[in-house]
Amino acid sequence: MLETIDRVGSISAAGRELGMSYRRAWLLVSALNEMFGKTLVTTSPGGTGGGGAQVTDFGRAVVDAYRRADARSNQAIHEEFARIGHGLHEG
Repeated sequence: MLETIDRVGSISAAGRELGMSYRRAWLLVSALNEMFGKTLVTTSPGGTGGGGAQVTDFGRAVVDAYRRADARSNQAIHEEFARIGHGLHEG
């Protein structure tokens, strides 16, 4: 969600791209902000001048940390299954 918001600049557009309603997307952003106790996404009201959303520097750091942790956990899973002689196929 954060990566998509960062790319498209909008919670509603990110939600549409990810196949979810604006409400669900907004609730996810709200939950992330609350969970981390810091703002990951800032918003500006819509209207004639537009509006939108921006991922904060902290939000980008959270995405980067998640991607690193995900890569490490995937590597550990592959190593564990290789020990029992079974390679996992990505796809």
